[in-house]
Amino acid sequence: MSGEFPTSQLNRLPASPYYLEAVVTALKKAGLLRTYYRDRLRGYRLGAKAKLVLLDGWPERFTFCLTGDAETNRLKSEANRRFRLHRLAETYITMGNAGVLLYPDEKPKVFAQTGFGGEAVTYPVFYSSREVKELGADATQIRSSRFAGVLLVPTGIFVTYNSGGALMKWRYKSELRVKTLLWNILCQQRLAQQYRVEQVHGLVLGDSMDLAYQILTSTGGAKHDYFMLDGSYDHFYFLTNDHQGEVILALLCDPVKTAELDRILSQGLSAGNPGRAMEQDAAEPDGTPVLFGYFCDLPRIVRFNTALELMERPGTLICFDFQADVLRRYCGDRVCLQTIDFTKFEGRLFP
Repeated sequence: MSGEFPTSQLNRLPASPYYLEAVVTALKKAGLLRTYYRDRLRGYRLGAKAKLVLLDGWPERFTFCLTGDAETNRLKSEANRRFRLHRLAETYITMGNAGVLLYPDEKPKVFAQTGFGGEAVTYPVFYSSREVKELGADATQIRSSRFAGVLLVPTGIFVTYNSGGALMKWRYKSELRVKTLLWNILCQQRLAQQYRVEQVHGLVLGDSMDLAYQILTSTGGAKHDYFMLDGSYDHFYFLTNDHQGEVILALLCDPVKTAELDRILSQGLSAGNPGRAMEQDAAEPDGTPVLFGYFCDLPRIVRFNTALELMERPGTLICFDFQADVLRRYCGDRVCLQTIDFTKFEGRLFP
């Protein structure tokens, strides 16, 4: 579906390393898979025989990515094109491992020009940027966007980006057009009964939490053409492309488990004061504002930290243990970090 699969991501597929290596070896011997290496990028590509097998057995699932002039079908050798395919593959893995549905035959045809029956989104589904662009003329305005696709969950819309290991190129107007398109198509037309414009959020994936710090402190570079928090989304979540990110993504898609975690974290705290001109989810007994930052909603963390600095008062930020170093580095001593043990959390809510 991505066109080229980065070999470095093989161990993230849901099987043992020995089994995966055996499958790859067997596919190569059968002439169904080949390794492509150039510009220090190594990836797996389907052979012509493999494409025919998939199209013959599951045409409703693979026609969109294995036929026509799709970039996933007519593969190129340029490094920048291949990087884009690798980022899409990483995104598919993170989504799939979090329980998000990926295949066209499993999802409502929300972005198809024809065939959409008005079905509500009742489970998490991901549509690649290419699937969104199937809208036709309506999608011509977003061709220059960097988004990888759109995650739809019953309670929200997440425009998804994959920045890899470094800040990605960013054009504010191009990305704003994506947001506007989704407002029009989903919130005002096809799924107007389910979504409102304020439910459209941003989601950025990255290779490590260090990238979150780069984003938090980014000013866009010398030419202001790199990713920065420019207000394009009030909520822009950061998740890592690894098991921890997958589990948190599953939590983001599950409002019941999110509410349960918030209930646990709120024990011993009072309700946050909605009248305060600052972000907060609760308050300590002495009135110290508390923010639940475990989703790594970057603009919200910035607003919380900035308000504390302006008011010259302390605050408490609750996050997962693996997020703490980066958030502590950004917030400084004014913010007290309380951490959630990720292993214990996973065992309790995702056994």
